[in-house]
Amino acid sequence: MKKGFDNQKYLEMQSEHIRKRIGLFGSKLYLEFGGKLFDDYHASRVLPGFKPDSKLQMLLQLKDQAEIVIAINADDIERNKIRGDLGITYDLDVLRLIDQFREVGLYVGSVVLTRYNEQRKAVNFEKKVLAQNIRVYHHYNIAGYPHDIVNIVSEAGFGRNEYIETSRPLIVVTAPGPGSGKMATCLSQIYHDNCRGIKSGYAKFETFPVWNLPLKHPVNIAYEAATADLNDVNMIDPFHLDAHGVKAVNYNRDIEIFPVLNSMFNQIYGESPYESPTDMGVNMAGYCIANDEVVCEAATQEVIRRYYQGMVDCKLGRATSATVGKLELLMKALNVSTGDRAVVQPALDKETQTGAPGASLQMPDGSIVVGRTSDYMGACAGVLMNALKKLAKIPDEQDIISEIVIQPIQQLKINSFGSRNPRLHAKEVLMALAICAATNPVAKHALKQLDKLKGCEAHCSVIVSSSDVKTFKSLGINLTCEPKYETDRLYHA
Repeated sequence: MKKGFDNQKYLEMQSEHIRKRIGLFGSKLYLEFGGKLFDDYHASRVLPGFKPDSKLQMLLQLKDQAEIVIAINADDIERNKIRGDLGITYDLDVLRLIDQFREVGLYVGSVVLTRYNEQRKAVNFEKKVLAQNIRVYHHYNIAGYPHDIVNIVSEAGFGRNEYIETSRPLIVVTAPGPGSGKMATCLSQIYHDNCRGIKSGYAKFETFPVWNLPLKHPVNIAYEAATADLNDVNMIDPFHLDAHGVKAVNYNRDIEIFPVLNSMFNQIYGESPYESPTDMGVNMAGYCIANDEVVCEAATQEVIRRYYQGMVDCKLGRATSATVGKLELLMKALNVSTGDRAVVQPALDKETQTGAPGASLQMPDGSIVVGRTSDYMGACAGVLMNALKKLAKIPDEQDIISEIVIQPIQQLKINSFGSRNPRLHAKEVLMALAICAATNPVAKHALKQLDKLKGCEAHCSVIVSSSDVKTFKSLGINLTCEPKYETDRLYHA
């Protein structure tokens, strides 16, 4: 709960730095925006004090100068690629992003379909976007990309792409996920601008890795843990060290592609504006860490959480043992184990004691509450109720949800919805509590404590339902689970 990051300083410093970068290139800067613009919970977990919408707030300070271009790979539309954290397809996420940008007053100028080849679903998606009076452009596959510089920087390469008409000095190029073609979109635009006599530039905004923190700083190791499935590796930027004599941290993909980018810049401009991949970045997060000890502890806990998530994903068939192996190495690099996560052992002890799944939650004051599986509710629901009781100073033995409310919900689950499990999930229990709060002042007082659980840690001794995962995520509780099922059944709904 302690803060280690100065968010206000970050907003001011970051927006000012981007303004200066715009000035370096005359009239237009294409800013490749990596990571999440909305709901950046990874950053808020490893940099306590960083607000999940900090990037958005920073952009709002540049609202009058900024125009949004959203890139989406047409192949991703065709194969219904899913955004894992939201469970929606990339094309739907583009529509969601447009709505969110518009709601806060940011101007969305256009959508660009990259790797376009008249894919059927991409064509249908284009019709939806055009119906909203948003322009759509096509960028195509380029033979030899990214290494055949002569072909790429030519009429047969970038020259084939449709030129995106923009009207503002800061063009923020974002996307629903990686592999969407953000960088290629920026470079294509620079090529076309140059052909039109417009001086424009390119920069990259990505929070992690933090270039001016040590290579093995927990914050940078936490980034490797977050991208373990992508095989990203943090490295000392050799180009930056050679050019400036300063150690800077970047990741392997940017370092590997920099010579190619440098050649493209030389081909387009006649000279390159950058001497290293780190030079291309505009990230100021490292300058805004106010308490390194707090940040190190938060980042270390994130690595442990990622390890648990990796093991669960492996059990569910969503990740490989290689990903788990990399996460184990990162834990060893920090000299930590699962025992360093305070909520793990109490949940395991509760399962041993009761013979059924147990859960634990660390309260804002650092104390631990536990929950058991009962006839009425699962372990996650139980620990949630016990946490609310403790915050509201309600005796543990006092019921705050009436059986009169619980039983009809259980009957509905079994008789109407065909569920085999009558126990209430966390969301169902909270709804039952809300119903009771209408007539019971004690239940109402307990419900008012819910916001105080934001940022708390929790652990369950078994893999929990997707419903409980979503509920805890919505509440801002960081939940981990042991990589095992409650039963030996093959199908787990």
